[in-house]
Amino acid sequence: MDIAALITWVITALGGFYLLGTWIRHGGNRRRPSGTSRLPAPVVFGHFALAAIGLVVWIIYVVADENALAWISFGLLLPVALLGFVMLARWIPVRRDRAGAEAPSATTASGTDGSVPAERHFPLAVVLAHGLFAVATLVLVLLTALGIEGQ
Repeated sequence: MDIAALITWVITALGGFYLLGTWIRHGGNRRRPSGTSRLPAPVVFGHFALAAIGLVVWIIYVVADENALAWISFGLLLPVALLGFVMLARWIPVRRDRAGAEAPSATTASGTDGSVPAERHFPLAVVLAHGLFAVATLVLVLLTALGIEGQ
């Protein structure tokens, strides 16, 4: 089960890297007076940093098979999940605005003028897959830490 958790964690990380890259590419990390991004940079980068640290600890756990490392990874995943839910809650209105908005002009389509939130460019499929794999990872890490092995 530890390898299954590692695989789901890596898949989750790949989706997260894509979302982070999209957010940065469209100016999400730039401070703007208009404050169009609903995702605060400390939340985004905190989510990323804790998830990356947790993944490194999990890899060490897989190699060393020290149960304390599994619990540390799980403990790191809890704030990662909380920050993820905060970002999801802040992203949903942006997604709804996108669905109800008219086609953006060429100037605002890139999001570089500050009028379009960077997170508006997140593909729904990637957000959903990232979230589903994250939940699967959290469950698998917890089951592994509890010593429950798949039969």
